[in-house]
Amino acid sequence: MKGYLQIHDPLKPKGQVVGIDLGTTNSLVAAVVNGKPVCVPVDVGDALLLPSVVHYHRNGGVIVGRPAVEQLAAHPTDVIKSVKRFMGKSLGDVETKKLGAYQFVPGSNGIVRFQVAGGQPVTPIEVSGEILRQLKRRAESHFATKVEQAVITVPAYFDDAQRQATKDAGRLAGLEVLRLLNEPTAAALAYGLDKGAQGLYAVFDLGGGTFDVSILELVEGVFQVKAVGGDSALGGDDFDRAIVEKVMAARGLTGPTPSQVATLLQAARAAKERLTDVEVTELVFEGVPFPVSRVGFDEWIAPLLKKTGLSVKRALKDAGVTPADVKGVVLVGGATRVPAVRRYVAELFGQEALYDLDPDQVVALGAAVQADLLTNEARKDEVLLLDVIPLSLGLETMGGIAEKVVTRNSSIPTAQAQVFTTFQDGQTAMDIHVVQGERELVKDCRSLAQFRLSGIPPMAAGMGRVQVTFKVDADGILSVGAKELSTGVEQLITVKPTHGLTDEEIEQMLLDSIDHAEDDIRNRLLIEQQVEARRMLMDGAKQLKENGDLLAAEERRALESSLSSLETLAATTKDHEALKAAIHETDTLARPFVEKIMNRAIGKAAVGHKMEEFEAHAPDRLP
Repeated sequence: MKGYLQIHDPLKPKGQVVGIDLGTTNSLVAAVVNGKPVCVPVDVGDALLLPSVVHYHRNGGVIVGRPAVEQLAAHPTDVIKSVKRFMGKSLGDVETKKLGAYQFVPGSNGIVRFQVAGGQPVTPIEVSGEILRQLKRRAESHFATKVEQAVITVPAYFDDAQRQATKDAGRLAGLEVLRLLNEPTAAALAYGLDKGAQGLYAVFDLGGGTFDVSILELVEGVFQVKAVGGDSALGGDDFDRAIVEKVMAARGLTGPTPSQVATLLQAARAAKERLTDVEVTELVFEGVPFPVSRVGFDEWIAPLLKKTGLSVKRALKDAGVTPADVKGVVLVGGATRVPAVRRYVAELFGQEALYDLDPDQVVALGAAVQADLLTNEARKDEVLLLDVIPLSLGLETMGGIAEKVVTRNSSIPTAQAQVFTTFQDGQTAMDIHVVQGERELVKDCRSLAQFRLSGIPPMAAGMGRVQVTFKVDADGILSVGAKELSTGVEQLITVKPTHGLTDEEIEQMLLDSIDHAEDDIRNRLLIEQQVEARRMLMDGAKQLKENGDLLAAEERRALESSLSSLETLAATTKDHEALKAAIHETDTLARPFVEKIMNRAIGKAAVGHKMEEFEAHAPDRLP
């Protein structure tokens, strides 16, 4: 039997190709279906939004999404949310006290690690990998085919370490990441191709944990990003914390427990969302109501909005344009639903923003378009994306000076080279220290990598000439090469972030995920049913207390017995199918009780009204 070599084409579609918006608060997956990008259901009740929340259970299982959110108050240290803020970061880089009631443990390379129930500490990359794995699994279920390739979006202001961490998370989830696409560019792609728009646009992207602004130009299918700005640690989560701080101050609460913090943050987020439609609402904490007005909320978040304004003004200046030059402003991210944000954006640009597409979905839709463009032969020349790097890249020179080689807002992919000379007589090696940032001194910039170029022939100071080349690919990932020009001695490295995972760690995690795949699935299915059982038990107890008089004594005993049996089974069984069957049995038994409760509620609502009033609003009937 003859063997043949097959040419590997990384862009050849493998099953359904998708676009993923890996968000701080919620994540989505979308794909192009019949020529149109659409988001697909990924969570409980066919919801399009998957809460970016992961619960690590004491038995080693993992649940993601809405069921994990429901465990926040009970297990605050074992439920990880807003993990995007930790991607590519060390503990020294983040304000850990602001971000939740987590238990941190030291790790190699300074990487953030969370201590959770059921096993070893987990990294932000692993947590994000669980979110991506859930999105992949649900997309495969929806399309009834494999999903192995994806375009994943990242904030424009993500640095090299954060981008590499995102790619590693995709790899852990079993995805080939075709491209990391800046979120504002994805939004513009969704708007531009859908509307056939031309001209200069601003994308104002305020999500749960990150803020980006991009100034870009759309001309005949070419997306040229002119400038970017933003803050990778500013978002709607900070609005929630502003409310929490006011509640804690009013209550005199100075040392809240992890459970109190988690409960307050959930209540604050719900209050924030209600204020989009009402002027005043109530936040109830531990039975005590706290009034929250839209006017007060607007005052609390004003300093945060001012931060976004500074980034907008800087981006406009970098692009060499004024607000009057901008044809339209695109809003992205759930936090842009806040009325104060929309008013502030209108003031900044002197015009109302565009609301055509759902701000929660627009990034995922754009990512799906890009995924289709990369893998669809018929569309590969349809559009050209010219993105930019958010922060300058350079080298340390004598005296700790940061010499910029690739300046920020340079279009990518790009390659830039600069020649440096030796400093001392007889110098035979040169230390290359790669840094990122806009400051003039290395100590104020971020260190990305260090390596040594040896083999330089001994010469007088200034005679040895070393050409250093920076290459940034379409994902914004950097590689650096150094070459001594007289001898041709050369060294090339791909910059690996200080706070990323090693290849060995990633490979081991992949092997572990394969070895324990069946156990992981069983644990996940059992936990999901346990969560459903707990929900049913809580609701059953509440309804029996409030409406138990609707049942005959025998009916009540039967329902209470069924609930008791369900509680016992949920606490003891390892068989998710048995628990699922018990839940169904209890649900069937409770159905007449539920109907009686609904009838009572309708009866109460009808008190004081005449039948004619209801008939006046009833729909016309067919003869």
